[in-house]
Amino acid sequence: MDVDLQQLFTRAASESARHRRTVGDRPVHPATDRSAMDAAFGGPLPARGSDPQRVVDDLVAAAGPGLVGSVGPRFFGFVIGGASPAATAADMLTAGWDQCAYNDVLSPAAAAAERAAASWTKHLLGIPETASVGFVTGAQAANTVGLAVGRQRVLADVGWDVARDGLFGAPRVAVVASEERHATIDRAARLLGFGTSSIEPVAADDQGAIDVESLRATLARLRDRPVIVCLQAGNVNTGACDDLRTATELAHEHGAWVHVDGAFGLWAAASPRTAHLLDGVELADSWGTDAHKWLNVPYDSGLAFCADASLHAATMSYAAAYLTGSGAVSDPVLGDLTPESSRRARGFAVWAALRELGTDGVVGLVDRCCALARQMAARLEAGGARIHNDVVLNQVLVNIGDPGLTDSVVQAIQADGTCWVGATTWHGQRLIRVSVSNATTTERDIDVSAEAMLAAAASVSSSLSSRH
Repeated sequence: MDVDLQQLFTRAASESARHRRTVGDRPVHPATDRSAMDAAFGGPLPARGSDPQRVVDDLVAAAGPGLVGSVGPRFFGFVIGGASPAATAADMLTAGWDQCAYNDVLSPAAAAAERAAASWTKHLLGIPETASVGFVTGAQAANTVGLAVGRQRVLADVGWDVARDGLFGAPRVAVVASEERHATIDRAARLLGFGTSSIEPVAADDQGAIDVESLRATLARLRDRPVIVCLQAGNVNTGACDDLRTATELAHEHGAWVHVDGAFGLWAAASPRTAHLLDGVELADSWGTDAHKWLNVPYDSGLAFCADASLHAATMSYAAAYLTGSGAVSDPVLGDLTPESSRRARGFAVWAALRELGTDGVVGLVDRCCALARQMAARLEAGGARIHNDVVLNQVLVNIGDPGLTDSVVQAIQADGTCWVGATTWHGQRLIRVSVSNATTTERDIDVSAEAMLAAAASVSSSLSSRH
């Protein structure tokens, strides 16, 4: 079948651009249900293939009613940045070029883009320039890689080769993490064979940052065991950051490996206004972050950093006779630093996002989102809401009226469609969680969203009162 690729790809790009142009004018969440979407996409697979143009048209028609405006300016439910124009275009090119980013042989361009983007990112985030960088799927993969490299090191320190001998019979590793850690740490512990019972929870302060004295006591209690300490840059509810300098120095005194989960908060290091929150970040042994959060890169884009590049490669790489340049620990290739070999060239979109923004643009993006979060908090507080966290980054915890009605209020907000927020449980209370991380969000978006949230809360309270 002859396919007019120019026409086909132009159609896809045009529809993508139309979605972006209009996403801010539509309800953030679509008014559809699962059965309708299943019907649009389902049915038996035809015996005969379809013209690619028809396939694209059918996909657009089926997907349209079920697309959430998460790329738009009033989606605050999760730490989800939209995808910037240049990063989106680069991602389209990435799909069109269809490069396998394993090494320089398979794609010299992909390799060079990742090296450049890695260097720029380390400079922005205050990570040592000698650190290695693996382009992974997201923060879950980045945290898993960091803990895997840490496992290799702390067991080697007690004479156990985990790569050769596995974990059966190995000294039991303790994973020390805040009680306010992100759930990806628990999943990494499961995936790496530690088990969640290996996690030693440490108390946190009233904002969710790790309590250093409790960490000190925990490390003293575990002095005879190999230890990985997981610290946090950006609590998922409050935005609070651990005291990285003090905690890392303390952990290193005990011979522990230190990993920093900075899924979104690590980007705060780029701005002079927020960098103090990450003082000492450079002292850690590994770090994980998402580019598809605050940097506003399309999904499937995380970064795993390791201070010991050779150990990083020794942990993640493998060698095969048919793979040119594989397993070169002294000079690792791209595929030696990630769990996958066959992967898309994630570096193109990261490179494009950074080139589009420049250093000043990254700083501006961080500062603007933080300022908009403070505006949201102030606007809601003026309307009678209570803010439950110090708004130090882009996270706001809110209750509007009775916390027992939070889930009903959230449902009403989502149904209204002006904006989208979610609920969380914090210190035993159900609260609304607002995350501001989209580059296209404006002050007006904050104002109209705050008004819609207050109106939804008033409507729920009124409806409840009328029933009684």
